[in-house]
Amino acid sequence: MKNTIKVERAKKDLTQQDLAEKVQVSRQTINSIEAGKYVPSTVLALKIARVFGVGLEEVFSLEESD
Repeated sequence: MKNTIKVERAKKDLTQQDLAEKVQVSRQTINSIEAGKYVPSTVLALKIARVFGVGLEEVFSLEESD
């Protein structure tokens, strides 16, 4: 699964730590999601999209291999 978290964070001037605090996870979790090493739960994905004020599919999208 691809994501645009890094881009969305830059638009909002948020660090990984800032985003992690807003969605109540560790900075390492945000780092792992950005790197594509971890697929977030539906609840976490929705929380992340809400912080950015965009739809879920603007942040997360499936790749052909998914």
